Amino acid sequence: MAKENYKTLELPPKYVPKKSEPYMCPQQLAYFYHLLMAQKEELVQDSDSVLNAVRLADKTESTGVGDETDNATFEQEITMNLRMSERDNNLLKKINAALERIENGTYGYSVVSGDEIGLSRMMARPLATMTIEEQEEYEKRK
Repeated sequence: MAKENYKTLELPPKYVPKKSEPYMCPQQLAYFYHLLMAQKEELVQDSDSVLNAVRLADKTESTGVGDETDNATFEQEITMNLRMSERDNNLLKKINAALERIENGTYGYSVVSGDEIGLSRMMARPLATMTIEEQEEYEKRK
């Protein structure tokens, strides 16, 4: 099966990658590809609604409606929404990087050593880029 088939491969309903399958076989890649694409789509939709909320709060504040307390609340909402948007943008970058790794055949392998990250870890954290040991070592050095 060609590497690109993961994009069009139809998986059985409720498919879950199994350790008995070859690591990062087309079925597993298709599973993670669709999972990441769904997360990406959700983030894009959420970012649109966050930006609309910021625009609305900014517009309401600039029209001078309300007292100082209302204005402070609007400012706080804008700040919170912008932080959420920034967090979502960072997550979107990580998802895009993971999709790129799927495309170039390095998804599921450590960016440090090239070793398999492991199916269990990838299922728990589809954006993982290091083995558990490498991640722990990285966090110790931080």
